[in-house]
Amino acid sequence: MSSTTATITPGEKRTLKNHVSLGQTVSQSLTMAHRGLIKVRRNPEQLFDVVFQPIIFTVMFTYLFGGAIAGSVASYLPIIIPGILAQTIITASVVTGTQLREDMDKGVFDRFKSLPIARIAPLSGALIADTVRYLIATVLTFTMGYLMGLRPDGGFGSVVVASLLVIAFAWCLSWIFAFFGVIARSASSVQGISMLILFPLTFLSNAFVPVNTMPGWLQWFVNINPVSHLITAIRDLINHGTIGGDFWLSVIGALVILAIFAPLTVRAYMHKA
Repeated sequence: MSSTTATITPGEKRTLKNHVSLGQTVSQSLTMAHRGLIKVRRNPEQLFDVVFQPIIFTVMFTYLFGGAIAGSVASYLPIIIPGILAQTIITASVVTGTQLREDMDKGVFDRFKSLPIARIAPLSGALIADTVRYLIATVLTFTMGYLMGLRPDGGFGSVVVASLLVIAFAWCLSWIFAFFGVIARSASSVQGISMLILFPLTFLSNAFVPVNTMPGWLQWFVNINPVSHLITAIRDLINHGTIGGDFWLSVIGALVILAIFAPLTVRAYMHKA
């Protein structure tokens, strides 16, 4: 019978720190992200929305509005694909809050709170794991666009930059839905609240129709909508290969959302999760 040679230091002799370093926070967040990816692997049905929605939305909206708005499907693709991409990714980020609430209801996060890890790690890890969902939706949207005739003049490099921009924006935006996932009482209420935020952001934007066709009061909202700046930035990248002011406005808007809602979510998590 073999004996174990490793020694375990008793708890009373360990030196514990009150603070977790940035490197440990990143490492623990990645560990939690790995846990989230294992959940996805064991429950592949969680990917149904990011697999089928890009395909259905791209085909449906392109053939529905293409002739009426741009005169042809080919002329509409450079306009609609960035809009579909932004809408699909932002819709996918809503699921983050719902799944977070379901995990909390199961008591998993109560255990995480008792561990000597960074408070933000369970939350950021779950959100990092969701970037895989955003990546799948992005690839499928561009693939459908290419199969229907889209040929980005900006080249492959610009498509990659546009993909990274929209994924990073969605990750920052998902902190809003994570916040509601923490404070809401049920997953269904998270979904209801998220839809109230989602629809104005995505449909009251320049995703599907030109802004100058809208009433003046609506143009004001559309022009300050951060999703409109994101869509314009993606169009500039894939259609012209340029980075304009909308690109930087999208980055700044995403960082502002992250700076506001990440601390709020962690604070609410420590009090209510």
